[in-house]
Amino acid sequence: MTARELRVTDDLVGDAVAIFLEENPRTIALSGGSTPKKVYERLATTEYEWNAVDVFFGDERCVPADHEDSNFRMANEALLSKIDARVHSMVGCDPDAYARELAAVFEGDPPPFDLCFMGIGEDGHTASLFPGKPALDVTDRWVVDVPEPGMPPPHPRMTLTLPVFDAAHLSLFLVSGESKRDALQKLMAGDESIPSARVHSERVLVLADRAAGG
Repeated sequence: MTARELRVTDDLVGDAVAIFLEENPRTIALSGGSTPKKVYERLATTEYEWNAVDVFFGDERCVPADHEDSNFRMANEALLSKIDARVHSMVGCDPDAYARELAAVFEGDPPPFDLCFMGIGEDGHTASLFPGKPALDVTDRWVVDVPEPGMPPPHPRMTLTLPVFDAAHLSLFLVSGESKRDALQKLMAGDESIPSARVHSERVLVLADRAAGG
């Protein structure tokens, strides 16, 4: 069973960037959300060898690249348009094509990311792996459609699967706000009734602000 490390911090953004630099990743998967956005904005002003990095996404809403709900749009505005990394967006939501793109970069099966940025919803979901949805139990594919995510905004989605997250060297959960406290407690207790607790990467580090971490 993967050991989970919890760090409660007064500077979530600064600590997340410091962990990123310590890990020195060359393959990363981005998540959506307001908390990661702040980290991406800080990374955009951080000196790093971005031209050696392949950037993928953990999940995406099936909307145009310039849509207000697009994870790509958020990440592009915050970070990707300001660096020279190799970017592999999920725009278009084609699971088979994205799996081929992963296979072109990685030799492992599943692909072993250096670092995955992860979030956690109030219901315990992470990426677009939601409680009770079929994508959560997929073990033979790297990328799948999520036609009915069951939460707003009501867009179909695409997500990496648990075998991919499990193969990562580090999954870095960024958790902010009192509303996430219950889900965070379940994650740290290994309560696999929530999807985020089913992520068993080589290392799982949970970085929480004091509102979430208590």
